[in-house]
Amino acid sequence: MVGSHVVERLVREGWTVRALVRSPSPMLEEMGAECTTGDVLDDDAFSRAAGRCDVIFHNAAAITPRGGWEAFRRVNLDGTSNAIEAARASGARLVHLSSVAVYGPAARYRADGLKTDETTPLSPLPERSYYARSKRESEELVMRAHAAGKVWATALRPTVIYGTRDRQFVPRMARMLSRGIAPLIGGGTSKFSLVHAANVADGVVRAAASDVAGGRAYNVANDFDVTVRRLFELAGEGLGRRIRFVHLPTPVAAGALRAIKAITRALFGGRMSVVSSATLLWLTRDNPFTSDRARAELGWTPTVRPETGIPEAFRWWAEHSR
Repeated sequence: MVGSHVVERLVREGWTVRALVRSPSPMLEEMGAECTTGDVLDDDAFSRAAGRCDVIFHNAAAITPRGGWEAFRRVNLDGTSNAIEAARASGARLVHLSSVAVYGPAARYRADGLKTDETTPLSPLPERSYYARSKRESEELVMRAHAAGKVWATALRPTVIYGTRDRQFVPRMARMLSRGIAPLIGGGTSKFSLVHAANVADGVVRAAASDVAGGRAYNVANDFDVTVRRLFELAGEGLGRRIRFVHLPTPVAAGALRAIKAITRALFGGRMSVVSSATLLWLTRDNPFTSDRARAELGWTPTVRPETGIPEAFRWWAEHSR
């Protein structure tokens, strides 16, 4: 998803774009990209695709693979290592798409009440936080390569990304809201942690052209404020459904979550994944991140507002999920 929005942005600005794809992509070709078939785990294919390029935008990552830590490690670390080597060989700048997951669950909601920025110390990660661990370690690979003079590199840390062509957040949310009903915890007044893919693309393209970005990481994690309730309403607009809300006080939701966890532990020995406490915080507390550094240093100027982007994303899903 993010890669396609980056392609759109680059082509619109007059860049010549080559995309490394696992299979032919008529969509990207129609956008104006030259596509070359390969895989981030194939270092030769990666290097060939990067030949004569000025910038490598490394957006590929495993988000929900099966196979435990090794499945995350192979794509997210080995793939990043190949991106670094391809950038070194071609002399290209490397823009690495990281994630706010690097902060860990304990660091994102700071004890001092301040917003989480790039100076916030990273907290220890739970043992099974494979995605967060892989994103943290891959970002460290990139920053070490920059510090060693091997490549020029920068990293951007988005929060949950949505938009057209989304295969993660929007489909899951849409399947729930398609029933026309949604749980609203604590009134749904908290500000959701969400950013549009086109606004992420704006950040990564600006970082590529900014000398000051070398060796630095940037949150792109709050383009516009949108409450949980407003998110559901705008999603319903895109789905052509009027959403009815089931109101749950936060203590009731927390109690239900504890009960569900206890039952699944008893029945499945902890092997079955359920909604986590982090998800409850995500739905009941304001977006904890600030993107002030990206705005100040990169001139990050998000343009796709929730009133437009959210209905469009869910409308796209409804049209393409049949």
